Amino acid sequence: MRVGVLGGTFDPPHLGHLILAQEAHQALELTQVLFVPAGEPWRKAGRELSARQQRLAMVERAVSSNSAFAVSTAEVDRPGPSYTAETMAQLRQQFGAETELFFIMGADSLVDFPHWHQPLRILELARLAVAERSPLGNEALDEALPEELAEALRERVVWLSMPLIAISASAVRERVRQGLPIRYWVPEAVEEYIGRHGLYATD
Repeated sequence: MRVGVLGGTFDPPHLGHLILAQEAHQALELTQVLFVPAGEPWRKAGRELSARQQRLAMVERAVSSNSAFAVSTAEVDRPGPSYTAETMAQLRQQFGAETELFFIMGADSLVDFPHWHQPLRILELARLAVAERSPLGNEALDEALPEELAEALRERVVWLSMPLIAISASAVRERVRQGLPIRYWVPEAVEEYIGRHGLYATD
């Protein structure tokens, strides 16, 4: 099996997430793409987030129409900060050594990768599938990373061609706050959930 893992806060999940997952699924010939909503994203400590169960519910609605997509509650169920290294170790145990794991991210996240919790451990557990949607080129990324990490990455990174989708969760939240439509920014089921629960309507 070849399994892609797409983690994130997903507050809310939007079409950019789904396009990234679909591009990775096709390009890497993945058996499945697993969406992993963060329970307690430590890099966003102090920022007000929707409840983890609400974010999980939105992700489940977002992916329900695609049989190649699934949702993992590994981080939602785990107390304390959500660390990718711990999640990948849990998924490695779940799927076994014969399954090839790919952690899907954007090039902008790769620049920040040295500041993640145990980045070298993540590289031991999975390859990185990096979407080239950032204006940074490969050489610039290489220069931005510590030498030890850059050397490890050269052996463990797969580059994905990704169209530039100018949609972000923060932009979706801001549109809701302003009373602007989010149709075609998020899946219809997510739009309905946001409206029904009054998410993002006020600061």
